[in-house]
Amino acid sequence: MRIVLKYLALLSLVFLLMGCQTKEGNEKVQLFLDWTPNTNHTGIYVAKEKGFFEEVGLDVEIMLPGEVRAEQIVGSGKGQFGISFQNQVTQARSEGLPIVSIAAIIQKNTGGYYTPKAKGIKTPKDFEGHIYGAYGSELEKASLQAVMNKEGGDASKIETVQVGNTDYFVALERDIDFVSIFYAWTGIEGEIRDADMHFIKTTDFAPELDTYSPLIITNDKMIEDNPDTVQAFINAVYKGYEFAIDNPQKSADILIAAEPDLQPELVRRSQEWLSPHYKEGAEAWGVQEASRWENFAEFMVKHQIIGEVDIQQAFTNEFIANAMK
Repeated sequence: MRIVLKYLALLSLVFLLMGCQTKEGNEKVQLFLDWTPNTNHTGIYVAKEKGFFEEVGLDVEIMLPGEVRAEQIVGSGKGQFGISFQNQVTQARSEGLPIVSIAAIIQKNTGGYYTPKAKGIKTPKDFEGHIYGAYGSELEKASLQAVMNKEGGDASKIETVQVGNTDYFVALERDIDFVSIFYAWTGIEGEIRDADMHFIKTTDFAPELDTYSPLIITNDKMIEDNPDTVQAFINAVYKGYEFAIDNPQKSADILIAAEPDLQPELVRRSQEWLSPHYKEGAEAWGVQEASRWENFAEFMVKHQIIGEVDIQQAFTNEFIANAMK
């Protein structure tokens, strides 16, 4: 009997060690977020919680944003993956930073301008004479003018104040008249706060600004030296976002459990709103259109935000196409 018990104990230890070895044998990679965790990132948290990363042999560490942006970390090879935006990738490529977009998280730009109704701003023409809460980029000025062009507005008649990462609702009451937001998060937050706000969607007035915001990036070296790792990562994330598309509330619960500091009501309502937009109008989640990359690069060059750029090097659909198979 003792021999049998010893044998069973030994066998159990072997299986335990095998399990640990398999998990520890997974390739460790890091994903750097662009901002605090939110519903743009849900598919990644789903892939982690559901074991999709483990299935493809990856141990993914989700890194919160710090002083150094994801573009610099990934572009320098100090991180494998990150969350970025089409404008940032385009600018980075023009400056020689070798980052590449490998999947679009949301198909349509959900950004726009947010203003209290009491300010009397109903259309972009009404921006004139008001104070804009700016982040400090040249693209902001060009984008404001592009949005105002349809009605003959003049962006030079706007006063700007730097807002940074402040509470937009407080700033809108105290310091500014309107600010740029993404509706899927800040707009939904406004609804929860019962804020009496007006939202002017950017692409209703300037279709050329319909950028992929946000998207997932890696770097040239990863694609060249470790394409299997990139493919494995995208395969898992693809499954994560497909799950989030079909199961918004279950996905919201996963994000809430992983990031308990988030407001549960905001996460659930945002997820319900955003899930249908992940692959809106596209063949599949993550697909990117070359024409949209080319058009926006032309816009940035035209407004002297960047110099010439080989935009074909800025994105690829290769890994999404393989994930779809």
